[in-house]
Amino acid sequence: MFTRSRFDTPCRIEIDNSERACHAHVELAGDYQVQPGDKVRVHGDPIHVPFGGQAVIERIATVERAHWFERAWTRLAGHFEMTELYEVSFTPGRIA
Repeated sequence: MFTRSRFDTPCRIEIDNSERACHAHVELAGDYQVQPGDKVRVHGDPIHVPFGGQAVIERIATVERAHWFERAWTRLAGHFEMTELYEVSFTPGRIA
Protein backbone atom coordinates (compact mmCIF):
# COMPACT_ATOMS: atom_id res chain seq x y z
CA MET A 1 0.00 0.00 0.00
CA PHE A 2 2.84 2.44 0.82
CA THR A 3 5.48 0.95 -1.46
CA ARG A 4 6.68 2.52 -4.67
CA SER A 5 6.93 0.55 -7.88
CA ARG A 6 9.86 1.26 -10.17
CA PHE A 7 10.85 0.34 -13.69
CA ASP A 8 13.44 1.26 -16.33
CA THR A 9 12.44 2.57 -19.74
CA PRO A 10 14.21 4.12 -22.72
CA CYS A 11 13.86 7.89 -23.05
CA ARG A 12 14.68 10.60 -25.55
CA ILE A 13 16.24 13.89 -24.42
CA GLU A 14 15.90 16.93 -26.67
CA ILE A 15 18.04 19.96 -25.78
CA ASP A 16 18.09 23.38 -27.44
CA ASN A 17 20.53 26.06 -26.26
CA SER A 18 20.17 28.86 -28.78
CA GLU A 19 19.10 32.49 -29.09
CA ARG A 20 15.50 31.53 -29.75
CA ALA A 21 15.12 28.81 -27.12
CA CYS A 22 16.71 27.33 -24.03
CA HIS A 23 15.02 24.10 -23.00
CA ALA A 24 15.45 20.41 -22.31
CA HIS A 25 12.63 17.90 -22.68
CA VAL A 26 12.58 14.24 -21.67
CA GLU A 27 10.14 11.96 -23.44
CA LEU A 28 9.61 8.47 -22.01
CA ALA A 29 9.16 5.53 -24.37
CA GLY A 30 5.80 3.80 -24.36
CA ASP A 31 2.51 5.23 -23.18
CA TYR A 32 3.55 6.17 -19.64
CA GLN A 33 2.26 9.46 -18.18
CA VAL A 34 4.21 10.99 -15.29
CA GLN A 35 1.82 11.86 -12.45
CA PRO A 36 2.15 14.00 -9.30
CA GLY A 37 4.68 12.51 -6.88
CA ASP A 38 6.39 10.29 -9.47
CA LYS A 39 10.17 10.52 -9.77
CA VAL A 40 12.15 10.16 -13.00
CA ARG A 41 15.93 9.73 -13.02
CA VAL A 42 17.79 9.79 -16.34
CA HIS A 43 21.00 7.73 -16.27
CA GLY A 44 24.31 8.68 -17.86
CA ASP A 45 26.93 11.40 -17.83
CA PRO A 46 25.93 15.08 -17.70
CA ILE A 47 25.06 16.55 -21.08
CA HIS A 48 26.75 19.78 -22.20
CA VAL A 49 25.39 21.60 -25.24
CA PRO A 50 27.30 24.75 -26.23
CA PHE A 51 25.42 27.97 -26.95
CA GLY A 52 23.81 27.82 -30.35
CA GLY A 53 23.68 24.03 -30.29
CA GLN A 54 21.00 21.37 -30.21
CA ALA A 55 21.16 17.74 -29.21
CA VAL A 56 18.91 14.68 -29.25
CA ILE A 57 20.13 11.84 -27.04
CA GLU A 58 18.74 8.40 -26.22
CA ARG A 59 19.19 7.20 -22.62
CA ILE A 60 17.62 4.93 -20.01
CA ALA A 61 15.44 6.41 -17.27
CA THR A 62 14.20 4.90 -14.02
CA VAL A 63 10.60 5.83 -13.19
CA GLU A 64 9.51 5.50 -9.56
CA ARG A 65 5.72 5.70 -9.20
CA ALA A 66 4.25 7.36 -6.13
CA HIS A 67 1.74 5.45 -4.02
CA TRP A 68 -1.76 6.87 -3.54
CA PHE A 69 -0.98 8.81 -0.34
CA GLU A 70 2.10 10.49 -1.83
CA ARG A 71 0.15 11.39 -4.96
CA ALA A 72 -2.68 12.95 -2.91
CA TRP A 73 -0.20 14.82 -0.67
CA THR A 74 1.70 16.21 -3.68
CA ARG A 75 -1.54 17.50 -5.24
CA LEU A 76 -2.63 19.12 -1.97
CA ALA A 77 0.78 20.72 -1.32
CA GLY A 78 0.88 21.94 -4.93
CA HIS A 79 -2.31 23.95 -4.42
CA PHE A 80 -0.83 25.74 -1.40
CA GLU A 81 2.46 26.46 -3.15
CA MET A 82 0.63 27.85 -6.14
CA THR A 83 -1.03 30.50 -3.97
CA GLU A 84 2.41 32.10 -3.56
CA LEU A 85 2.11 33.15 -7.20
CA TYR A 86 -1.02 35.14 -6.35
CA GLU A 87 0.78 37.35 -3.82
CA VAL A 88 1.43 40.33 -6.08
CA SER A 89 0.75 43.99 -5.59
CA PHE A 90 -0.68 46.40 -8.11
CA THR A 91 -0.06 49.44 -5.90
CA PRO A 92 1.29 52.40 -7.85
CA GLY A 93 4.61 53.75 -6.62
CA ARG A 94 6.96 52.34 -4.04
CA ILE A 95 6.00 50.84 -0.73
CA ALA A 96 7.97 52.30 2.16
